Amino acid sequence: MPDFDPDRAWNIHPQVAVRPEPFGALLYHFGTRKLSFLKDRTLVDIVRSLEDQPSARTAVEAAGVAPEAVDKYVGAVGTLAASQMVVERESAPAS
Repeated sequence: MPDFDPDRAWNIHPQVAVRPEPFGALLYHFGTRKLSFLKDRTLVDIVRSLEDQPSARTAVEAAGVAPEAVDKYVGAVGTLAASQMVVERESAPAS
């Protein structure tokens, strides 16, 4: 598995379900049967916005994260990538 690169495009894994909870969200991977608890609503917003952003770093910045906290959230997305909750998005073929 390649290293997490926050400057590349990422998506929620197709086999991952996101369930909103009062504390944030639950992520369940139907393939690996892993469960992740997101206890930070900003992180939930970032994860949900990955498909609409050109990179994980851009998703963090678009969520309004303060510059001094960007590394914390980028690291959290990297942890989700390591557990296969998010996967690198394939580039669209050139037309």
